[in-house]
This record gives sequence, structure tokens and C-alpha cells, in this order.
Amino acid sequence: MSSTRVTASVSRTILRSRFQPFSIPSICIRAASTVSHNVPKLNDPSLLKLGVAYVNGEWVKANSGKTFEVFDPSSGKLIGSAPEFDSADTQKAIDAAADAFPLFRAKTGRERSKLLRKWYDLMVENSEDIAKLITWENGKPFADAKGEAIYAANFFEWFSEEAPRIYGDTIPASVPSNRVFTVKEPVGVCGLITPWNFPAAMVTRKIGPALAAGCTVVAKSPGETPFTSLALAELAHRAGIPKGVVNVVSALQNTAEVGELLTTSPVVKKVSFTGSTGVGKLLMKQSSSTLKKLSFELGGNAPFIVFDDADLDTAVEGAVASKFRSSGQTCVCANRLFIQSGIYDEFAQRFAAKVKEFKVGGGYTEGVTHGPLIHERAISKVDAHVRDAEKKGAKVIQGGQKMPELGSNFFQPTIMTGMTTEMALASEETFGPVAGLFKFETEEEVVRIANSADVGLAGYFFSKDLQRVYRIAEALEVGMVGVNTGLISDPAAPFGGIKESGFGREGSKYGIAEYQTLKMITFGGMGAPVQK
Repeated sequence: MSSTRVTASVSRTILRSRFQPFSIPSICIRAASTVSHNVPKLNDPSLLKLGVAYVNGEWVKANSGKTFEVFDPSSGKLIGSAPEFDSADTQKAIDAAADAFPLFRAKTGRERSKLLRKWYDLMVENSEDIAKLITWENGKPFADAKGEAIYAANFFEWFSEEAPRIYGDTIPASVPSNRVFTVKEPVGVCGLITPWNFPAAMVTRKIGPALAAGCTVVAKSPGETPFTSLALAELAHRAGIPKGVVNVVSALQNTAEVGELLTTSPVVKKVSFTGSTGVGKLLMKQSSSTLKKLSFELGGNAPFIVFDDADLDTAVEGAVASKFRSSGQTCVCANRLFIQSGIYDEFAQRFAAKVKEFKVGGGYTEGVTHGPLIHERAISKVDAHVRDAEKKGAKVIQGGQKMPELGSNFFQPTIMTGMTTEMALASEETFGPVAGLFKFETEEEVVRIANSADVGLAGYFFSKDLQRVYRIAEALEVGMVGVNTGLISDPAAPFGGIKESGFGREGSKYGIAEYQTLKMITFGGMGAPVQK
């Protein structure tokens, strides 16, 4: 039996921008006073699935017997092992999904709705245990994990309500004797590849619309956080989801092999992926062999813009939420904070004061607001960005250091001023708890810099000028815009980007269309008059 410690990193593409240095006195950050990380017991221990994955309604091991180890990012301790699936194991899951598809697609929308609703109910009933698993393998504070557990369940609720409302159109034909209408049909077997930063929500945001549309799925769980998705599979089983409709496979060393099979198999008709732009391009290239339907949510480099006329308290709260959510490990986190010159100093001071109140520690510790990063490679990247910025003239006004007293994966939430284009943070996504503040003068300047990125996932700005709000919202080249808010995720809202941030939308009424094909049907010879 072989094992591999989870060590993956996130690499994204960001842009360079041009601003002048600024500094205010440094402030220290408060750390958790003691390293307390006692993992609470699950109310239902059977939700923790060790050494098995879910295929065709059964819990199975990898045929090779190989597993990989998963570690708690807070303590570094072993959580357990998950099966190291290879292409042969994954093919069995694809075959199961293909066998289940004809019967499942034939169910009415109302029948599929009831199954999703039952799964939703079970997720709500077990939300505390789901949150415990999220914190255990991802590290985010328990309060945040509880929020994710409910947020994840809400995608099942939303799409349970969409399932019975899949409508086609009746189209007036240009030929008098023809009658034209459309129907929406499930695309077929879907391969879903999910990331580690939201172990529950990224799974349900893909499976929900797929099942609502009548598709069957093979979901590849993230190697860093497989146990949350396996717990969701257990709840799917209890909800009565027919065997083969939902399959959850796991792999770490064999991730590329499994991904290649999902993207090249002629049986899989659709692939949905959330992750880096680089991997997305590879998967897209592989998928070209079978011309699959694709939806990709890829790298982001979100601009966060504060204009002179903004409500500063609202802007600071938005910056805290957008930049430091999940310790900066989200694709829609603010990555470049642009502050107009007239309020730059005051914003920096208020922002630093808020971040000073954070409490860093193990996710189960009472009062902790921010947990660890996912692994040591993430820490190394964050530290390198801070050291590089300091060397080139930036001023750390908050945090800026590793926290070895807590563990190897902890880093102080950090704010830096005086950011310039030569600094690595200006051209690389940090994916960690570091906020670099850039100064700007005019709308034209900041929009030009914000839009010069190759990616365009999310953008945020703060202003009380209604005309400016419309100007900037329309000018930003992103798929999602937050105006006077740092939080934009909602099951009811379409989530996705443009440019090299990918294509397709998740959530909302638009999300189900990613798992459907549109069929046009024309009846000829229909123009005869009523018979006497």
C-alpha cells in the first residue's frame, strides 16, 4: 500500500499595475494564545468514509489497493486515507453512470426534484457534521464551515425547484405548413472536477443542476479534501438517489490520469471543472478529441476599487470579506486593492485596524476567525510575495510573518502599502491572506489597469455616485461585479467569468442550461384547413 502526502499548489495569472509607495506605522497581529485543535467527534461517525469511494451505489476500494493520505492542515496530523483510483477504476464509475442514464433521464422533473429535495434535507440535518469534516480537512474556521455546509445544501434546494420547470419554446415558422418547437434534454454522463477550497459547495453547485437536468455524474473529489464529498455521497445514498446516478471517485497521484479519462472518454458528454487556468487549458485541449460540452470556472485576479466618494466603513467591511474570506483562498478574493488617492491613507489605517482584530488559529478553537493555508507550498508562496514586496519598497503595516508557534501552515493576515508594478504580488495571484494596496487617481487609470488582466472572473468597487456605478460596472471586463459589497456568491445568482477565467455559469436559472442540449423539432404538412 502506498501513500502520498497532500501537497498541491494553486497557480494563476495576474497583471502588473503602476502606483507610488506609501507607508504608515506597522501594527502587530494577534495570534491565538494557545494551539488548541481537538477535533470534535462526528454525531454520525458513518459519514467519515476511509479507504473507499462511491461507485454504482456501493463503497469500493481502488482495484490496486493503493491509497493516499490526507492531513489536517491545522495540526499536520493524519486524518485518514482515501483510495487512489486509476483510469480502470474510474472507467467503472463512467460505465455505471452510463448504465443509469436512460432510466434517470426518463424520470419526470418532479421526480428528480423530490430526490434533490431529500438530499437537501439530509444535508441540513447533518450540516454540523459536514462542517466538522470541512474544517478538519480544509482548515477553515468552524463558523465559516457551517456557513459553507448550508450554502452547499442550498444548491440542491435551488435546483430541486428548477427541475420541474425545464421549458422549451414554440417558434412561429416561416413556412406556413410547418410547426416548430424546441425541447431541452439532458446532455448525458457528466465528469465533474472540483477544488479543495470549498469541499462541499463546489460539489453541490455542479451535481445539483446535473441531476435536475436528468444527467448522471462522475465527480472527482479533490485530493486535499476528499472526505467531505464522500460524506455527501453517503447522504445521496440515504436520499434514494438511484445507483449509478452519482459516483464519487478519489485520486491524488493519479489525478492527471483520471482527468484525462474524463475528458477523452466518448461516453462522457460534458465536463465541468473549477481550478486554475493552466489546468483548464489542458483539460480543454484533451476534451477537443470528443468535442465535449464544457463549463470552466478558472483563475481570477479580482480588482477591488475604492473611490473617494465611497462610504469608507462599507468599503473596509467589503475588503475584509472579499480579501480575507477563507484566508484569501478563493478564486473571487480581491487580489489587487486599488484605493483612490484622496482616501488612501485613511482607508489603509481603518483596514489595518479591522485586520488587527482577527484571531488566527485552529479552526475548532473558540473565537478563531482565520485558519491555516492548505499546505506548506501555499505558505511558501505567500511568504515569498511579502518578502519580495518588502525588498522592493513596500511597507508591511499589518502582519507579514509566518506563525510557526501555531503550525507550519499558518501565516499572519497581512496588509502592505506602497505597492508597485515590479513586485511579484502585482503579477501573480497570491491565493493567501495578503492585501497589497495600490494608489490611483482617475477612473480611466484604474479601469485600464483592472482590465489589462488576461482573466476576468470577479471585480468589486465602492462608490455612492449612481452615474459612476453604472459607468464602472459596465466598463469592468469581468463576469461578476460587486457594487458596494465584497460578497457576491448566491445560489440564485449566475457564477462565472470571461476571458481566461473560463466560460459557462453555475447556480441561478442559467446553471441548468450547462447540462442540457437544445433540440428543435419541425412538423411538416400541418397547414391544411379544418376538414369538412
